[in-house]
Amino acid sequence: MTIKYLLELLLLASLWGASFIFMRIASPEFGPILLIAFRTLTASLLLLPILYITKNQRSFAGNKAKIFIVGMFNTCIPFVLFAYATLTLSGGLTSVLNATTPMFGAMVAYFWFQDKLSPSAALGLLIGFIGVYFLTLDNMATGNNEQEQHSMLLPTLAALVASLCYGISANFTKRFLTGVSAITLATGSQVSASIILIPLSLWFIPTQMPSNIAITSVVILGLLCTGVAYIIFFHLIANLGPNKAISVTYLIPVFGLLWGYIFLNEQTSTNMLLGCGFILVGVALATGLIKFSAIKTQKSQW
Repeated sequence: MTIKYLLELLLLASLWGASFIFMRIASPEFGPILLIAFRTLTASLLLLPILYITKNQRSFAGNKAKIFIVGMFNTCIPFVLFAYATLTLSGGLTSVLNATTPMFGAMVAYFWFQDKLSPSAALGLLIGFIGVYFLTLDNMATGNNEQEQHSMLLPTLAALVASLCYGISANFTKRFLTGVSAITLATGSQVSASIILIPLSLWFIPTQMPSNIAITSVVILGLLCTGVAYIIFFHLIANLGPNKAISVTYLIPVFGLLWGYIFLNEQTSTNMLLGCGFILVGVALATGLIKFSAIKTQKSQW
């Protein structure tokens, strides 16, 4: 990987890590549904012209229903669930929970496509969910009473369900939309989500005008963290391949925690760092980035 692509990968991770911070800022004032409606609409307005300029709109022919399903599971549902989670959880913590996506993808592939689950992958799933357990313990510890602890459990579950949706979407795309361009899928998913969320958001108009910082967060979230981020992602897929491009997943929690600490003064606990470590190791094992054979080879060299 050249320096150019490495810098693009870091930029993409920083944008997607920042998305959780912007949701953390804007979600309390806009509400999750209205916030994501604006996010997907803004991204759609940016991506649609690019779709037509690159002449990829023909890919919609015969795939509209399937792309709509991808839009539901890759954008609409998970975006709203993550926005809901950030009402309670820190942006950094939510970004860590998002890192479980490849683990859920491996689970869905196992139960849906009967893909073989290697011993490394099975161990990775176990280690990853131990990490989730540590994060859940950390959330419970911050609650002052049983009611507060319960209120933190639901957002944690929402973030995990959002990651599960990403896993379902990835496998659905692999099964039914192989060969359709990434720009078509991304644009279609944003437009599909907007079609659902914009009418629905009319029931969730805030009683008072959101602050300037919340409005700015929504604009940046839609333009940079969604529209521009997808463009970078397409470029990386085209030049590095999907496997290397998806490695951005491992970097998102780093930037999520970093931006949360710098801009929102979010603190990290020992349990959070421990949980993050377990999740990243689990994801690496579940996706084959780390294998038993590689570990044994290193040991033999020692």
